[in-house]
Amino acid sequence: MIKVAILGKPNVGKSSFFNRLLRQRDAIVSDKAGTTRDIKKREVSLDDELEDIILLDTGGLEERDELFEKVKQKALDIAKEADLILYMVDGRTIPDEDEIRYFRTLQKLKKPLILVVNKVDNDKLMEGVYNFYELGADEIFPVSIAHNRGVGKLIERIKDFVPKKQKFTQASLIEEEIPLEELFSDEEPQEDLENLKEIKVAIVGRVNVGKSSLLNALVGEERAIVSDIDGTTIDPIDESIYFDGYHITFVDTAGIRRRSKIKDIEKYALLRTENVLKEADVAVLVLDSKNGIVELDERIGGLIQKHKNACIIVANKWDETESDYKEFEKEVKYRFKYLDYAPFMVVSAKTKRNLDRLKEKIIYVYQNYIKRIPTSKLNEWIKEATARHHLPTDIKGRETKIYYATQFGIKPPTIALVMNRPKLHFSYERYLVNFLRRKEDFTGTPIVLIPREKGKKNEKD
Repeated sequence: MIKVAILGKPNVGKSSFFNRLLRQRDAIVSDKAGTTRDIKKREVSLDDELEDIILLDTGGLEERDELFEKVKQKALDIAKEADLILYMVDGRTIPDEDEIRYFRTLQKLKKPLILVVNKVDNDKLMEGVYNFYELGADEIFPVSIAHNRGVGKLIERIKDFVPKKQKFTQASLIEEEIPLEELFSDEEPQEDLENLKEIKVAIVGRVNVGKSSLLNALVGEERAIVSDIDGTTIDPIDESIYFDGYHITFVDTAGIRRRSKIKDIEKYALLRTENVLKEADVAVLVLDSKNGIVELDERIGGLIQKHKNACIIVANKWDETESDYKEFEKEVKYRFKYLDYAPFMVVSAKTKRNLDRLKEKIIYVYQNYIKRIPTSKLNEWIKEATARHHLPTDIKGRETKIYYATQFGIKPPTIALVMNRPKLHFSYERYLVNFLRRKEDFTGTPIVLIPREKGKKNEKD
């Protein structure tokens, strides 16, 4: 797939065009300059007959401070990898020395380069497009992404750089010596969809605990921008690796801070973090071992509990602390009682300590997250559990019974308990869950029990 990178100064409309091509609001769009900082990367289909492209939205090119110097350098590095560069400018301005210097730098890469003049909302603003001819661009496309002016023509031009999908003909198959019956068999694929081995991992935590550093260390490249400045990551950043037969996608989310301290565009970041947890299989809750556990860490853990993710609790920066492991682990178990199923481990993104162990642990808890228990075995365990401790009677003193149990869902394991009175006291529910954990390894995953009245079914579940 070819890579198409969108570059330009802050607030010229790069993320708006990125979202337009994706046909969804993926990148955060704001009037505040510098909203995009890391690289957003998505696969996009422009035409059914063409191969997909990798679209890259970059941070704005500017020299504001140390953080934005890193943002600029990351954008220029991405341009070196791209097959096509779209350099976007604001058509309501005139090019300054910085604009000219950035464009000249990109021209030296000797790659296809299109100048996109955005915010040309009407014919009068078209006159300002001529100001940008001094940049020396071979191709200039005036557009208004907000009003959808000229966007179609620009997309058609991008398509010219995209290869067509390969069509298999009988002649080409003979050349490659692939038997036709192997490709056009009447048999259905035997592959079990549940064994596709794709894991989505959300890296969550409060600001400046080292989530971006951990992502970079796990994938083995500088994918996310790392800075000591709080709130560096705004958009979720994702990157995939293959490990031990699994395709693992890590998503680095924005750091969460107390609600009273959330600033302007960070409110979008909090919403995106929640959305990432909704889609994730495994949540890696990152703590700062150097500065210890705070109340906000517990609240973030509550989001994981809310979305019923598999979970691993990780203390990062272990190379920078003198904490005792046993004491730290004891505090984790005390502060995160509601995540008592989550294993705890220490890592160091800086020294790469325990990173392979963390990847192995992710696979381990994911396997438990998709685990199914045969109905016969499950009912045997429930029968044993209720025999040891009888179900409490209801408020009128009537007997409560579980007729049978069946697991009807995974991610997480979800079990229906068919009862005469479908109410389960929380203490007895906790007893049953703990009993099941003693019978089967469910480390890292929650277990959901749903009481059902005999003969009735909840359509939602």
